[in-house]
Amino acid sequence: MIDTTGNPARKNHLVTGMSCDHCAAGITEELLQVPGVSDVDVDVAKGTVTVDGAELDDALLRAAIVEAGYEVRGSVAA
Repeated sequence: MIDTTGNPARKNHLVTGMSCDHCAAGITEELLQVPGVSDVDVDVAKGTVTVDGAELDDALLRAAIVEAGYEVRGSVAA
């Protein structure tokens, strides 16, 4: 997605299988390797992952979460 306003984009995903800070660290590490990602916030208790950046490719974000070993159950409003 390209944000024509010049503002960073935000993507929120529901993720299952997270249970600790180690889980959050693994997901964060994978997502920070995706082009355009500038910040990642993982809320293990809520099962959400929020990604900020520019021109974020949702398919690449989902693939990174899966690569970290977790399942993306859907997206939530930013």
